[in-house]
This record gives sequence, C-alpha cells and structure tokens, in this order.
Amino acid sequence: MKTKTLNDLFLENLKDIYYAERKILKALPKMARGAQSEDLKAAFEKHAEETQQHVERLQQIFDILGKRAQGKTCPAIEGIIEEGEEVLDTYKGMAAVDAGLVAAAQAVEHYEIARYGTLKRWAEVLGMKDAAKLLDATLQEESATDDALTGLADGSVNQAALEAA
Repeated sequence: MKTKTLNDLFLENLKDIYYAERKILKALPKMARGAQSEDLKAAFEKHAEETQQHVERLQQIFDILGKRAQGKTCPAIEGIIEEGEEVLDTYKGMAAVDAGLVAAAQAVEHYEIARYGTLKRWAEVLGMKDAAKLLDATLQEESATDDALTGLADGSVNQAALEAA
C-alpha cells in the first residue's frame, strides 16, 4: 500500500468540499423558495451567488494542483442537506419554518467553516500560498454568512416563530 501524505489528504478533502459546494448550490434555491421571510429568501439567494464563486475558486485550486476538478461523495453534507429538506417538508407554511431553515443553513455553514479552515491551514503548511488565499477568501465569506444568519435569527426569525405558537 502506498503511503498517504498530507498532499493526499488535502486533495481528498478538496474533492469533498467541491462535492459539498455543488450540492449546496442545488439546495439553496429550494431553501429560498421555502422561506417565508423576504430577508431570509434574499440571504439564501445572495449565498447562492457566493457559492458559485466558491465552486470557481475550488476549480482554480484544482488547476493550481494540475488536477481535474472532481468531487467525492460527502456523506456529511448529504445528511445536513437531508435535514434541511426535512424541515421544509415538516414545517412548510408554518411560522417555524424560517427558524428551522436558519438552523439547517447554519449547520451547512459550520461544516464549511471547519473544512475551509482546515484546508487553508494545510495549504499554508504545504507552501500553497495561492491556494491558501483562495481558501481564506471563501472561509471569510462563509463566516460572514453564518454571522448574517445569526443576525436574522436574533432580529426577527426566532421571534416570529415564537409568537406564532
């Protein structure tokens, strides 16, 4: 068996997040359609645009590595997205749907923040300065999205769900 290196681990995790981002790109329009709050719909639409940029950055990193951009099935994101779809099905048309969608979206963001943070550190250790910059740009956007979702939850979404009870 060939010895696996940090380079191999980096590439495998890059494939994982590439797969995840493409799945998220498909899920965001569904989440936007299911949201009742116009602000939440707008947040999902904005993040869909950002997610397209994340996919493009990942493709740039594959290019830097001289590899074809390809994903590897990510069971973690499959499960997180499935939970979001369950929220949509269970709470459709109810005041609590937005609170559930924010929670589901934040689960996605936290997963991405963990992946991008690790990939950025590994890129730095491996001397991949250009890749590290691209990963950091996405990491900053994912963190900002998480903060925006918290703001929506605290500002109106959670209260609206509570008042409907």
